[in-house]
Amino acid sequence: MGAKGKIALGVVVSVVVIGAVSANAGDDGDSGSGGKGKDSAASAERGSDTKSGTKSGTEADADTKKDAKAGKAEKKVAFQGDGDFEVGTDVKPGTYLTTGNTDSLCYWERAKDASGEMDSILANDNVSGTSYVTIPAGDKLFKSSGCRDWEAVDTKATGTPAALVKGDGGMHRVGVDIAPGTYKSTGNTDDLCYWERTKDASHSMEAILANNNVSGTAVVTVAAGDAYFKTTGCKDWKKTG
Repeated sequence: MGAKGKIALGVVVSVVVIGAVSANAGDDGDSGSGGKGKDSAASAERGSDTKSGTKSGTEADADTKKDAKAGKAEKKVAFQGDGDFEVGTDVKPGTYLTTGNTDSLCYWERAKDASGEMDSILANDNVSGTSYVTIPAGDKLFKSSGCRDWEAVDTKATGTPAALVKGDGGMHRVGVDIAPGTYKSTGNTDDLCYWERTKDASHSMEAILANNNVSGTAVVTVAAGDAYFKTTGCKDWKKTG
């Protein structure tokens, strides 16, 4: 079945707060949960086109050399943001990252077969900002639509964790993108703010450690043992402790 009729089970329309809310889920390495969703049609813009047009090959090479001298890491694309990819053939099992997505136009899906039926969906999501997803060897297909290109993630890599997190930034690796601690988000309305702490990037229901839909002020403690913190539709989060 085509992408148009699917609705992401994990985080798109509502939320499944562990205990009692309604329906939403997501993190770094297992098999997945069912999904139902897709709300994306337009692809997010990709590439290095500017207002004046696309750079020539010579200019691009010169920029690459400048970046190398400046110490910038060259982006290594594992696979594109649009298409159906056979696991083991087109894409290797592992953890991947897509960044810079806007307005939840990015949709991805892990599937156990190529039937296109709802029952084949293992996990899925509509993404704004960043998403991590772990594709196990047992998956058959990985589908991506309207997403920025996907990069392979070095799970042993370190980073400079931030103490201020964009409220619609998507998924953040704890200890790499975001520092453990207590965070506060204020000014949220109509329960549109959703946050989630997870133990991996499988996006299975079992991966969720805690989650909530919030109106008003939200406070959450991200533990050092958490793998990811996910936030969508929220005001920015500031570390308070």
